[in-house]
Amino acid sequence: MQDYQFVDGTRLSSVIEALIFASPEPISEEKICEIIAKGEENLGLEVDAIELFVEKLNQRYEENGLAFTIQEVAGGYTFATKKRFEPWLSIFQHESAYRKLSQSAIETLAIVAYKQPITKPEVDDIRGVDSGYMLRQLLEKVLIEVSGRLDAPGKPLLYKTTKHFLKHFGINSIDELPKPREIEEILKDDDMAEHRQFLFDRQLELEELKETAEDEDATRTAMSLIDAVEKIDEEDVPDLDEYTADILQLEDEDNEEDAELENELEDEEENLDNGSKTEEE
Repeated sequence: MQDYQFVDGTRLSSVIEALIFASPEPISEEKICEIIAKGEENLGLEVDAIELFVEKLNQRYEENGLAFTIQEVAGGYTFATKKRFEPWLSIFQHESAYRKLSQSAIETLAIVAYKQPITKPEVDDIRGVDSGYMLRQLLEKVLIEVSGRLDAPGKPLLYKTTKHFLKHFGINSIDELPKPREIEEILKDDDMAEHRQFLFDRQLELEELKETAEDEDATRTAMSLIDAVEKIDEEDVPDLDEYTADILQLEDEDNEEDAELENELEDEEENLDNGSKTEEE
């Protein structure tokens, strides 16, 4: 659809842009069409056309290197700064109240998000403690809301996440939440990153040990440790039994050399004693 021009010269794309900008909450395609139809009844703007206009607006922002874009979240469109500007924005932006949720509140919110609609007794059962206070906190922050009552004895309240929850986490629906399997993979990746950082730090320390070693044995030890760490990093861990056997073999060889040296010293002492006795006679 071409960019329609109103009598006063205003373009349709600019009107859509202004509505998205002015709306305090993500505004839906249907609402945009409804507002425009009140001002221009003969336009005949289709709901599907809004997405095309948004794409053109975002293309214009990108071509001009602007810091913001239009995103679709919580079933509507809203303006947001681009991800690459986050380091600068975080310098002066204070953490919002939603970022200051306690670990217990985050745990409760996750249960509601993945199990919704869910009752308080069900949340309590999963957490193993009373969750009444945490649920009230989440209700006050408009991250969850009451969605009805369960058709069961006592008619307990049902809780679900809100559009504000979707907006805060930058998703369009609950279906976009990561699956438990994906979370496990992320955690595994983080553990591996930490593991590799640990190995890297150890390698630096061992390299420094090698450079500052005062004798050949210390240098040899440092080199062996560096090789061992590199093998671990490559997931080629040497067999511990063989590694121990090698060490024991070296110790045996050292013991044999010490024993030979002691025997030689004993022979020399015996010869000296025999020589002294001969002179006395």
